[in-house]
Amino acid sequence: MPYLIFISFFLMIACGNSSDQTDKNQVESKSSQDTKRIIYFGDSLTAGYGLPDFEDAWPHVLTKKISAEGYSYQMTNAGVSGDTTSGGLGRLEWVLAEKPTIFVLELGANDMLRGINPSVTKENLRSMIRQIKSQYPNTKILLVGMYATPNMGKKFAKEFNSIYPDLSKEEDVPLVPFILEKVASIRKLNQKDGIHPTEAGHKLVADTVYPYLKPLLVK
Repeated sequence: MPYLIFISFFLMIACGNSSDQTDKNQVESKSSQDTKRIIYFGDSLTAGYGLPDFEDAWPHVLTKKISAEGYSYQMTNAGVSGDTTSGGLGRLEWVLAEKPTIFVLELGANDMLRGINPSVTKENLRSMIRQIKSQYPNTKILLVGMYATPNMGKKFAKEFNSIYPDLSKEEDVPLVPFILEKVASIRKLNQKDGIHPTEAGHKLVADTVYPYLKPLLVK
């Protein structure tokens, strides 16, 4: 009899622990599903190159802005200074492990500065967009555009500048036409290199991207 009581007691504990563990797993699973994340995937413009505090970079400024409006998103700044579209394509799989709700794709400036054939840049960006869609069909993608600098020549500029609007139409993703719209060529808004925005410049970049990101947000 004591043996039977012991067995019954053991089974009650085991069942209770199993139930508790199931409840815990369900809560953790729900929490994971409820977590919304924006990944900002780009180069030095996204990384905040040259800023005293990397949290002054536009992705952080923008995320704080939308949080103040009641949106709940975690963010990952996956900007790497000097990155090209080829480099981005190579590291995309690792970044996607964070399961983004929104993916902001800002790459191509370094391709342009290095004179890489615009057709290569376009196909790399296309490959990234399609990989994201294939792996996470519900992830919303925002493509961030860049313009060629005048010294690259008219032919190159024409081909490069068409990359982003063409991809936006062909792959059906929204587009920020030009990330540096409010800061390009304005000396006081750029660092000494004339390329990377200052802290004040990054705030304006955030303002530029915001109207295109907001329609993708959900509360």
